[in-house]
Amino acid sequence: MSSEPPFFAPVRFDDPAAALERVRAIYDTNVAWLRDALRRFAAGEDPGRRMRAHYPYVRVQTATFARAVSRLSYGFVARPGQYETTLTRPELFGHYYLEQFGLLRQNHAVPLEIGTGHQPIPLHFAVHEADHVEGQLDVERMLQLRDVFDLPDLGAMDDGIANGTHESRHGAPHPLALFTAPRVDYSLHRLRHYTGTSPEHFQNFILFTNYQFYLDEFVKIGRAMMADAGGEHAYECFVEPGNVLTRRADAVGDRADAHEDPGAGAPQPRLPQMPAYHLKRADRAGITMVNIGVGPSSARTITDHIAVLRPHAWLMLGHCAGLRTTQQLGDYVLAHAYVREDHVLDEELPLWVPIPALAEVQVALESAVAEVTGLRGQELKRVMRTGTVASTDNRNWELLPSRGVPTTPERRFSQSRAIALDMESATIAANGFRFRVPYGTLLCVSDKPLHGEIKLPGMADRFYRDRIDQHLRIGVRALELLREQGVDRLHSRKLRSFAEVAFQ
Repeated sequence: MSSEPPFFAPVRFDDPAAALERVRAIYDTNVAWLRDALRRFAAGEDPGRRMRAHYPYVRVQTATFARAVSRLSYGFVARPGQYETTLTRPELFGHYYLEQFGLLRQNHAVPLEIGTGHQPIPLHFAVHEADHVEGQLDVERMLQLRDVFDLPDLGAMDDGIANGTHESRHGAPHPLALFTAPRVDYSLHRLRHYTGTSPEHFQNFILFTNYQFYLDEFVKIGRAMMADAGGEHAYECFVEPGNVLTRRADAVGDRADAHEDPGAGAPQPRLPQMPAYHLKRADRAGITMVNIGVGPSSARTITDHIAVLRPHAWLMLGHCAGLRTTQQLGDYVLAHAYVREDHVLDEELPLWVPIPALAEVQVALESAVAEVTGLRGQELKRVMRTGTVASTDNRNWELLPSRGVPTTPERRFSQSRAIALDMESATIAANGFRFRVPYGTLLCVSDKPLHGEIKLPGMADRFYRDRIDQHLRIGVRALELLREQGVDRLHSRKLRSFAEVAFQ
């Protein structure tokens, strides 16, 4: 084993594809070197020095404000200067990187510099998920690991760029992307842990829900599509927790054990904390659905990590409390504004920052409701109301004292003109705004606590049976409509700041 990983000197490229190949070469070589170093260390070899490899970087420099005119809200830098970011996992992000490289060349006509950066690759992010060499280490050897290898450094992966608080050191390049390579790698590891599926399976259109009932229906839809060999859809594979793959019937012939495809995983003994299911397409424009559970903390956690995959849109489908007397159980609520009493993002995204509704998403959701329900005009308005949704971090807000206090949740919700209340929607929308991921919310009224309407057991069974399948199909159809209209229309300038990074 070489005592140093091979060094790749900076090279400038006019061809985005050639630049990407250079990124692959640097990353793959450095990761392979680290894995080999770990195997030798586990076998008892004493390296006698620190074993360190680095991420590749891409850098551009422009001396003018001039750039090509583009309809897109990304793909260009705001002002003259030098811009740089570290890169990771080109086998996962290759198509994404190629698009970003191409847009930079198109808009600025400057070369792309690719080289070996100064940011170390933490050992944990170099080891393959199926590789358990570290399990061979005894306690003493484990303690030495930090002395020999770089471990994840949280100081190198904060969200200052996304939050708009990052300030480049004097003379240092400006950021080119929202996330550095170690920040991306950290989230990829977290996604496996929380969702029970590998990041490679995640698609560019995401559905979130707070009830497993919706996932059960999504599984039925996914499996039915895989069994429909003559279907017109372009979904080619359905993935469940444990990386269990079910391929389209026409892709695997008459095999009865299609779900046991050699590339598949195995069912997990228990569901992960936030199970994810993936209806995959070859172009990654399929649909991923995640059960985030109940509460704003989980909603923030999962969106913090999915954001590094740079999805094209995410939508929240869930239940809510209806706050108006005219609402009925089973009515839909299309959020066009949010009251944020969830508090989990107050530090990163102050409450004075508005979270705007995105026209393309709103239109797609309303069109999907009309298409799936078959309702139009006043009949559609009777079952779907557009208005403000409030999200709270207190599930038992109804039980708070209402006498002798300066304000109450009920008063604040009334003053805000909120028509529905839940615990996750504002968090998901706010993190979409923070991470420049288009977002939307369509909720279903499941109870009306202010008006004494709480579901009885029989009512709950009928409600779930009658509404969940329809609600889910609306969400799926809305994402398909967004995909069909083209993602270049979806990434709104409303989500971009004054001096925005170039990468989408």
